[in-house]
Parts: sequence; structure tokens; C-alpha cells
Amino acid sequence: MDAAELESFREFVDNRSSALLKTAVLLCGGDRHAGEDLLQSALARAAGKWQRIDEPEAYVRRILYRQQVSRWRLKWRGREVTVAQPPEAGAGTSDAAAAADLRVVMRDALSRLTARQRTVLVLRYFEDLPEAEVARLLGCSVGTVRSTTHRSLARLRTLAPELAALGPPAAGRQPSRDFSPVEVRP
Repeated sequence: MDAAELESFREFVDNRSSALLKTAVLLCGGDRHAGEDLLQSALARAAGKWQRIDEPEAYVRRILYRQQVSRWRLKWRGREVTVAQPPEAGAGTSDAAAAADLRVVMRDALSRLTARQRTVLVLRYFEDLPEAEVARLLGCSVGTVRSTTHRSLARLRTLAPELAALGPPAAGRQPSRDFSPVEVRP
């Protein structure tokens, strides 16, 4: 890699790593350290082929998705997941505190899904990709994406019934990017 390519790679990492890290953390079920590891290995792979990459962000995202798929295809390594109970929301809770509580509940519920379910939900709702693109990225059929999405949302509703209060987003309003916009109906 020559000096110009190295500078281009550094600029990309400086400008896009925070957005890519959010995706990586969501793919890892809210585990920030695992997300950082996932992003680090994806960036390392991209650095080796930097001069041949036309669309760097799409390329790195594809590496993230595929590496996560490879991780959940491996046998379960006996890793224990710690689950904290979210605090009860009081009557005087502000909107910011309520939003933080919902993020905790969502992160907890996402971490209790399988890696495949979590990956499909992140790609469909956080990344806002169409079913066909998710199927292409994960190497499965559109029907598999649809059924996995359906089962994942049903499991999410079971794990966190308090998310039903969110309901679908209001018409014309975009969901926040720092909170996974999974539609949950009662």
C-alpha cells in the first residue's frame, strides 16, 4: 500500500468507523468488545485489498456480515451471556431516561436471540436493507430471510413485551439510528 492509499484508508477509518462500530455491536448482540473485534478484523481484511476496492463502506459492511455469519456457523463455544434486569421506570422518568430504559431492554432482548436472528433483524431494520439484499449477503433464500424475520420478531415480543408500547413508527417520521428500529406490535 503506497502513501496515498494509506492516507485514503486512514480517512475512511476516521470518518466511518463509528457508524460501522454501531452495526458491529448490534450484530454481536450489544457486546461492544465483540463488536470492536469484529470491526477490527473486517478493517484488517479491507486494508489488504484497499487498492482494489471501489465502494469501501459497502465492502467493509459485507465483511462484517459474512464474518458474523461465520461466527454463528461455528459450534457454540460455551460462552455465558450475562443478563441484567432493567430498572423499573418511575412516574417521574424523563423522556431521555425512558429512551435509555428502552435501549437497555432492546439490547437485552437482542442479546438473547440467536446470532442468525439478530443478524437478520439488524440487516432488515437497522441497516434498512430489502429482503433480497439480506438473502444475498447471508447466502440464503428470500423465504429464509422472511421466516427468520417473522420468528425473530415473535421471539423479541416474547422476550420484551414492554417494547409493544413503542408500536410502529409514526407516519413520516424516521426511527432513530442509535436505537434499533424493530417494529413491535401488541
